[in-house]
Amino acid sequence: MPLRSRPRPRPRSLAAATALLAAVLAGCSGGQDDHQDSSAGHSHDGGAGIGHIHGLGINPGDGKLYVATHRGVLAVDGEGSAKRMGDTADYMGFAVAGPDTFLGSGHPAEGSDEPANRGLIKSTDAGKTWQALSLAGEVDFHALEQAGNTVYGYDSTNGMLRVSEDGESWDERAELAALDIAVSPADPDTVLATTEGGVARSTDGGETFAGGAEPVLAYLSWAGEDGLYGIAFDGTVHRSGDGGGSWTETGTVPGGQAQALTAVTPDRVLAATAGGVYESTDGGKTFTERLDIPASDH
Repeated sequence: MPLRSRPRPRPRSLAAATALLAAVLAGCSGGQDDHQDSSAGHSHDGGAGIGHIHGLGINPGDGKLYVATHRGVLAVDGEGSAKRMGDTADYMGFAVAGPDTFLGSGHPAEGSDEPANRGLIKSTDAGKTWQALSLAGEVDFHALEQAGNTVYGYDSTNGMLRVSEDGESWDERAELAALDIAVSPADPDTVLATTEGGVARSTDGGETFAGGAEPVLAYLSWAGEDGLYGIAFDGTVHRSGDGGGSWTETGTVPGGQAQALTAVTPDRVLAATAGGVYESTDGGKTFTERLDIPASDH
């Protein structure tokens, strides 16, 4: 009788990443976060009082870096100076949809009479003001992606993917426990999600997902056919040139635990960690600091 080989134990680093992602997923809820800073300042140095970073993007309207945080949306210039654009709300989901046009979700600033879960909101003045589009009081989107005119959102309140053609009416798709999603720029029916089992794939627009496959990643972003990137919680950056079939480690973002990731082009990548926001222009091999975040700002 042939001997059965024992299953190989997971590497310690992979086991740790899986455990951390599972803990984060378990902690995600639709309740309003505890806002420790209710002041409504409009500008500041560095990144004072931002809490946690949830999203990144480059605004085609002015070319600046925009950072969605626990206490407002910041515009960052080339010198690393940040300005809060509007309120101090908690922007959990964030996506740049066009020049000066952003999509968002999350929770209102302390003292607001808005519902605790803001549903899908939209800004057409680079984050200065926002209007409610849909699902206010019902959904907190923790991840938002736009592919063409279609919006994909991960509804953390109900643990499902939702898809909308107009930002107002939504189709309910697969139920899954995920932290982030990415949509193929070439095929909008291909959707990836980060789960505790690894990267899960859908080829039917998010109706169903296959089981997760390694590596275990926290955040994903897809820019161009060969510009799919993922980042693990420890800041290790992975790149795939075949739509997530295989991955290669490219580099590591400094600053500790990863918080957000956005691929602007196939070779330009933005990443946020506990220490700040960093940018790579060589496909994730090296990173330079765009915004410093002192420990006291969390």
